[in-house]
Amino acid sequence: MRIIALAFALLSATPAIAADTPPAVTETFRMKAEEAHQGVVADKRYIYAISNAEIGKYDRKTGQRVARWQGDPKLFVHMNSCILDRAMLICAASNYPQVPQASSIEWFDTRKMAHVKTRSLGPQRGSLTWLDWHDGSWWAAFANYDNKGGEPARDHKLTTLVRYTPDFTEQGAWLFPPAVLDRFAPYSTSGGAWGEDGLLYVTGHDRPELYAVRLPEAGSTLIHVATIGLVTNGQAIAWEKGGAKRTLWSISRAGSEVVAATVPGVTR
Repeated sequence: MRIIALAFALLSATPAIAADTPPAVTETFRMKAEEAHQGVVADKRYIYAISNAEIGKYDRKTGQRVARWQGDPKLFVHMNSCILDRAMLICAASNYPQVPQASSIEWFDTRKMAHVKTRSLGPQRGSLTWLDWHDGSWWAAFANYDNKGGEPARDHKLTTLVRYTPDFTEQGAWLFPPAVLDRFAPYSTSGGAWGEDGLLYVTGHDRPELYAVRLPEAGSTLIHVATIGLVTNGQAIAWEKGGAKRTLWSISRAGSEVVAATVPGVTR
């Protein structure tokens, strides 16, 4: 009954923040970054703003760009998001809006700001929009769209979360719950990151909302736990590395800004 009531509240709420949800996030930092068109990651010292074929490295104290990587747009068609693993950026990329949908994972050395490794996934369950490492596995989200960038007979309802071994052998796959898919439509998930609380936090393409979901005890559909109002409109997200707890980074695409906010705790 609780899930049904929550789904009804989501559908009848205003676009900004759904009813019956935890308090909205608290913004703690905002800065201009020219490359902030797709995503952002940050640690205690640097901020990395991500665009389709560019990554800007910024000093957090001064706000100045200290390094920049620029790739060939023909090779790096649509870089969607990245995670930070020590001195390495690991990024999800696709050929969006081309079809058939094909995806790859790209590695960058943050010290040299150089591209060092690639792994092509080829055609998959959709278009790779985000990747995260959690519980000894890779977790990847494949987006599907109703319109531009979508494939015939596939739409946002086929947005899929896939779990892989360290060498990218598939271990399992899950669909997103209807209450969250309704908020994605007609697009899909653009960002996602596992929290230390064991919940998966995801965003859509344009709504200022963060969705907390968890794996089901049985079946193949994720469970919607909560919706939290954001101060930015979807796109890629990342938890701050080595900094304040529950600090989530996102972007304001319209303003080319990177934004940090504290996310309230969620009861599972």
